[in-house]
Amino acid sequence: MAYYGSPSPRSSGANGEGGRAMAAQLPHSAGRWPPRKAYAAIDLGTNNCRLLIAKPSADGFVVVDAFSRIVRLGEGLATSGQLSDAAIDRAIAALSVCSDKLRRRHVTLARSVATEACRRASNGAAFIERVYKETGIALDIISAEEEARLAVLGCHILLEPGDGPALIFDIGGGSTELVLVDTEGPAPRIVDWQSAPWGVVSLTESEAFDSADPEARIAAYARMRARVTDAFQTFAERLPKRRDGVRLLGTSGTVTTLASLHLELPRYDRQAIDGLIVPSASMRDIAMRLSAMSIDERQELPCIGQERADLVVAGCAILECILDIWPAERLGVADRGIREGILRALMERDGRAA
Repeated sequence: MAYYGSPSPRSSGANGEGGRAMAAQLPHSAGRWPPRKAYAAIDLGTNNCRLLIAKPSADGFVVVDAFSRIVRLGEGLATSGQLSDAAIDRAIAALSVCSDKLRRRHVTLARSVATEACRRASNGAAFIERVYKETGIALDIISAEEEARLAVLGCHILLEPGDGPALIFDIGGGSTELVLVDTEGPAPRIVDWQSAPWGVVSLTESEAFDSADPEARIAAYARMRARVTDAFQTFAERLPKRRDGVRLLGTSGTVTTLASLHLELPRYDRQAIDGLIVPSASMRDIAMRLSAMSIDERQELPCIGQERADLVVAGCAILECILDIWPAERLGVADRGIREGILRALMERDGRAA
């Protein structure tokens, strides 16, 4: 079982060690809950299907079950405008596993959300209906604004202490959420945010090139960065000009994968990664090395393998663009996000009602 409390961020050292209207105060921890009550959160993204089942504890919650599977729901969406039959089948197979776990764990309160792929797809609503009929899971297609809020709620506790402005980001499969927060109060307040239409799947599919050609790889990476830079432009212009004491926290497969490579882990280890603080320069160096590699070379690297080898470069391009507009010296890494945000919100609401 994993415990989600209030860990202090850890530094690895330098050598391997849009919408302004969204200004909401995030909720505090809840007080009391009925004993042995299980809560669940499902996050069906453009690339992954993730489940977390937990029970409340004094200052956090204890995870009693979890599930994650790459389903690539948004595969081909950029060109067809629809979720493909194969992608739908993969997602429903994963959600069926989630449904079985909900029953076995006697979950009493759950929330299941779908994000960018279902927002974009012309058959998104029909997919949601089919999921409910076949699995009993009622997916809620949430807005980009709600997605950003939940991601912040789930991971903000890992922000480094400090007085400067903080930027939290979530690189997804179909979009990237950027959220500027003010941490002067008891809980972070969202000051500004943007959802850019580029994630690891959508950006990868935007660039067709010969991956065996080193020059083509370099040129494609430059084009990816240009696309993302353009998408971030209006948000970048709104960011505060102050650059001293800025803090940066990322939640996504991209940052956890690059952090694993930074630590030279032989296999992914959540306990080593969640809450880690990494020099931004190291993450840039790793991003540049990955962008120059062939798919076969990336597949040989620990913590990447076949499932991430074709998508990680797009994530690197997005990460570098974030570091361009928010040049923090250090990057906080969170292996938590929307699911944890859902659980905290459910427990907070249920605790108030009790």
